[in-house]
Amino acid sequence: MRLFADLLERSYIGKIELYSGEKVRYVGETVEDGRATVRTKIVTRQGNEVPVDYQMLPRGDRWVVYDVKIEGVSLVGNYRTQFDRIIQTSSYQTLVTKLKTSKDEALETARAGARN
Repeated sequence: MRLFADLLERSYIGKIELYSGEKVRYVGETVEDGRATVRTKIVTRQGNEVPVDYQMLPRGDRWVVYDVKIEGVSLVGNYRTQFDRIIQTSSYQTLVTKLKTSKDEALETARAGARN
């Protein structure tokens, strides 16, 4: 779980860093069955709107994001598909090894960037 959470965090932060100076417009929210969806649109400098929806769950006295949909594509669903493919063609251990390698590479890249 921790490896997957780290992967999602790195992936999402990477997507956010691609946007610079664009505006985020709040569109609305819905709450059903204890889950919330917060709908936003990122308005690019060219005026294009990119829908970004946050799927949220209550945890204690706050809400936490458990999935992000960018233009209708779920980050969690996308990874689930990739993970299923790896497990079916290799093994669960192969998946864990790939996730650990990805995390180690990201940490090394971050360290190298901090040194420069």
